[in-house]
Amino acid sequence: MYKDEQLDEEKVFKDPVHRYIHVKDRVIWDLIGTAEFQRLRRIKQLGTSFLTFHGAEHSRFNHSLGVYEIVRRILFNFDGRPHWNKDQRLLCLCAALLHDLGHGPFSHTFEKVFKLDHEAFTRQIVLGDTEINYILRRVEEDFPQKVADVINKTYEDKLVVSLISSQIDADRMDYLQRDAYFTGVSYGHFDMERILRVMRPLEDQVVIKQSGMHAVEDYIMSRYQMYWQVYFHPVSRSAEVILTKILHRAKELYETGYQFSLKPTHFISFFSEKNAVEDYLKLDESIVLYYFQMWIDETDPILSDLCVRFINRRLFKYVEFNPNAQMKEWMDLYQLFQKVGINPQYYLVDDSSSDLPYDFYRPGEEGERLPIHLLMPNQELKELSRQSDIVESISGKKRTDHKLYFPMDFIEALPDDQPEKSEIKAILGLS
Repeated sequence: MYKDEQLDEEKVFKDPVHRYIHVKDRVIWDLIGTAEFQRLRRIKQLGTSFLTFHGAEHSRFNHSLGVYEIVRRILFNFDGRPHWNKDQRLLCLCAALLHDLGHGPFSHTFEKVFKLDHEAFTRQIVLGDTEINYILRRVEEDFPQKVADVINKTYEDKLVVSLISSQIDADRMDYLQRDAYFTGVSYGHFDMERILRVMRPLEDQVVIKQSGMHAVEDYIMSRYQMYWQVYFHPVSRSAEVILTKILHRAKELYETGYQFSLKPTHFISFFSEKNAVEDYLKLDESIVLYYFQMWIDETDPILSDLCVRFINRRLFKYVEFNPNAQMKEWMDLYQLFQKVGINPQYYLVDDSSSDLPYDFYRPGEEGERLPIHLLMPNQELKELSRQSDIVESISGKKRTDHKLYFPMDFIEALPDDQPEKSEIKAILGLS
């Protein structure tokens, strides 16, 4: 039976984070070989971060294999334990492997501009007319739906869902270590082997033996540090701001009938909000960067300039600035930019980032998240922040950071005797 079919010989992928990734199931091997999964090689895991950390060239393909491998190891440790239904093994492995299938080029930026949802695309790829769907249906007719439900967090067995989507899951454990490795920072490292050894399955969630609390503290703190040192790095965000503005500008030009030298064929589905999954699957970062490279020669000065900036890493400068608290300065800057002929819609951008490193359970709140529970020696469950002073100190605390991005070179190029130049610099705190 295809469901249980094993390869004649185990396949291994060499991996810089987990050393080896092991594949013995025919289904997993076949899924990795599909066009939809291979596309993930052409999408970076960290979007624009490669412009800040030159090693951050790793792909969603790397990460997806890593999440699969962590779940495989967890299930090896769960084998034979109470509350674990081994019939769910293949479902867990497939959901782990395919959880990021719907990510597009420069994922989160692309999603925001075109109001897309990568999880919705993941479901469409799993359930649609794709190689992935064909392979999953060979397992069981309703197997694609089960995989989609796990990834969508609506599957009936919450224990299965929690392996790839909770506050301590295989997804986070892989990306923290992988992103730390490829960016060259030291923050994202924690003792994953220890955490895997102390994980225990319960009816509806994975819990951690109390003896492993310190390894979990380390994991929570490493996540906290990675968000502020890597994921929200202001230089990566500057590149993201420019990327966003390129896509907005191209869409605006398309809608007003501008004649592109290179017709934006791959983007038309998204400009016109059709968002067809077959068009989405044809898009990857090499395609997007090709258009940006070609758009440097467009006659529209804004599109051309923004593409030069992104391709050649001539990024916007930034200052700390909270437009909510500094509304008057924001309005003044907007008008001053207009006066001197710098379009503020594209060249004056406020951007905020916020993160909640760990949250405890607060019923009824929007986006409520199941907390991490410790299994005490007497088999009682205790919520992590009630036992750990370290976790309690950051628990439920949302940290937000505001920046204002602008082209310093444009401001410096203004004539010194132009009064607006010194006014702009004064508001931005540059003089």
